[in-house]
Amino acid sequence: MTGLLGAALPVVPLVAGLLGLLLPPAPQGATGGEGAARRAAIGLGVAGAAGALLVAVLLLVRVGDPVETSTSWIDLGGLRVTLGVRLDGVAVLVAVAVAAVALAVQVYSVAYLRRGPHDDVEVDHRYPPYAAQISLFTAAMLVVVVSGDLILLLVGWEVMGLCSYLLIAHDRRLPEAPAAAMKAFLVTRVGDVGFLLGIALLGVSAGSFRIADVLAHDHSTGVLTAACLLLLAGVAGKSAQFPLHTWLPDAMAGPTPISALIHAATMVAAGVYAVTRLYPLFTRAPVALAVLGVLASITLLLGALAATAQDDLKRVLAWSTVSQLGYLTGALAVGAPAAALFHLLTHAAFKALLFLAAGAVIHAVGTTLLSRMGGLRRSMPVTFGCTLIGLGALAGVPPLSGFWSKDGVLAAAEAAAIDGTGPAPTWVGWLVWLSGLLGVLLTAAYATRLLLRAFFGEPRLPLLHPHDPPAAMRWPVLLLAVPAALLGLAGFWPPFTDRLRGTAADVDLVHLAPAVLLPIVLLLVGAGLAWAGWRRDPAADPARALGPLRPVFARAFRLDDLQNTLVVRPTTALARVTRTGDEVGVDGLVEGVGRGTSALGAGLAALHRAALPRATAAVLAGALLIGLAAALIGVSS
Repeated sequence: MTGLLGAALPVVPLVAGLLGLLLPPAPQGATGGEGAARRAAIGLGVAGAAGALLVAVLLLVRVGDPVETSTSWIDLGGLRVTLGVRLDGVAVLVAVAVAAVALAVQVYSVAYLRRGPHDDVEVDHRYPPYAAQISLFTAAMLVVVVSGDLILLLVGWEVMGLCSYLLIAHDRRLPEAPAAAMKAFLVTRVGDVGFLLGIALLGVSAGSFRIADVLAHDHSTGVLTAACLLLLAGVAGKSAQFPLHTWLPDAMAGPTPISALIHAATMVAAGVYAVTRLYPLFTRAPVALAVLGVLASITLLLGALAATAQDDLKRVLAWSTVSQLGYLTGALAVGAPAAALFHLLTHAAFKALLFLAAGAVIHAVGTTLLSRMGGLRRSMPVTFGCTLIGLGALAGVPPLSGFWSKDGVLAAAEAAAIDGTGPAPTWVGWLVWLSGLLGVLLTAAYATRLLLRAFFGEPRLPLLHPHDPPAAMRWPVLLLAVPAALLGLAGFWPPFTDRLRGTAADVDLVHLAPAVLLPIVLLLVGAGLAWAGWRRDPAADPARALGPLRPVFARAFRLDDLQNTLVVRPTTALARVTRTGDEVGVDGLVEGVGRGTSALGAGLAALHRAALPRATAAVLAGALLIGLAAALIGVSS
């Protein structure tokens, strides 16, 4: 029964998504009524996510020890690919988080996409495919979560990438949406090439793609190191790690609920989850963990510094996601997968809350720019309270959820640095710990700035009369505020901690030691700096204190421009040269031969038609000559 429930977990939203794709879109430009297709799409989307959440909760109750069921799918000369599920405490907890966020997004989208923030379109005529793609996205992530085979995991991994492309490009009225979707698709595909090669290397080495067989096999050191490094390329793409992080801020062109889905518990968490699934292999490849630690530290600080200078509300949250993902991968690098998973779950709660609350603000004021907001605390008290909880959890304010999970990451990095407890070299622990501490200060600064700019001071658009969102948008935000505030306390509950720790029973998820005071002090310093800058001039942006560094931070050190110069432009130029060579050289040669042959045939045909009388005379003359020759020969004989 547990195996059947595990198989049903992704199947439920998959069926809802496939049925939803069969629904016709409403007539474009419709201005009244829900429409039968939209109502059916809402029912299928909500039912699929709710069904997945129900199955995940049932599995949470049933699954204790690891459970695995599988059947042979393909056998290629002894190289087996299986079709099955692998369930343990971590898998079911992540599945609950994914399904809960997906359900919140489906319900929230019903009201959010009824009327766009920038126009008077009453009904989004493309809602049915939108809801169906969310269901397929959810199913793909759940396949990644419960898969017992690397090939099946790869299928879910790639379907998730395809759905993200479609969802980011959903609002075709925005010219930047298709470009952002294409960028996300191509950048993540670059990493996925390495991910595919890493899976192939492990499968060939073990003679099977079944995760249990891959983990149990004694791989050679060279193969293991190469495979882990290749897998990290895919992780860098999906989980937006330096240098493949550039797609994620641009993905804000998609609808805000999609930002909540991608940036919370699903796509960006997939890479981290995949590493925890195969973590015993990484512990035997310290070089790969060292590389991961360097990338994590750069990503953490890069995202935090970029977030301090953004004026776009959604881009602040997007860069904060990049930074928080650095904490997750940093925890993995210092040998603390349980701490990484704990922060993954709390991040899913408070980041989904923040994006949906941001959507409520955008829905009310019709802009994403902080410079045009202000004073929303009085007119949107529910949204303000939920945003306050979300930002507090993001910054690590005790006793909110982010405080406990982030402190677990910092404590693990400190132990790896000072005591040398991690599987990676000691310097990796120092690097992750120090960058994590600096990240606490920066996170507190940009979170405080966002709160002050959006909700305090005087309204900068006085003609607007914003208000809290309707019930369909308000209730998902309120319900997500509960785990964002309280989920960290689950770190004191043995049934929860035992699931996350697995076999590492000596690992503590929460720490109540004097060292916890250092992050709190840094938190107060960061928040105080932002508050002091705002207090001097509430109408001005506290980010002005950055001076000439502000445009550098706002452009994220212009790494996107550098990538465009070093990669995009040469690739585009090479494509133009290749196209010209193909059209002029290959196609020109083939078409030239064809044209020459046709011309030659036409010339011969013309010559044949023009010479017909002369040919007749020549035949007669030839016959006469032959007859004359025959006569002469006869006479002479």
